[in-house]
Amino acid sequence: MKKSDFVAEVAKKVGLSQAKTGELVNAVLDVITETLKAGDKVTLTGFGTFEARHRAERKGRDIRTKATITIPASTRPVFTAGAVLKDAVHPKSE
Repeated sequence: MKKSDFVAEVAKKVGLSQAKTGELVNAVLDVITETLKAGDKVTLTGFGTFEARHRAERKGRDIRTKATITIPASTRPVFTAGAVLKDAVHPKSE
């Protein structure tokens, strides 16, 4: 599903125009992005948690030359699904 499809589906569910819904979706994504940039995490209970995780510098290997290289430290966004979302996607068999 592309972002435009997502906006259209949300607009149908809430009864707003696609333009207004697009603004709201963009605002939500902006808040999540700004929060992660500030080093905090966003927890949407039942849905999941967005957080920025730091990855330390590490050694790697260039697959073409087999030379040892240093992979620089980085920070990456991570999403961890909550229990309600996990159960909705893959229900527990009983």
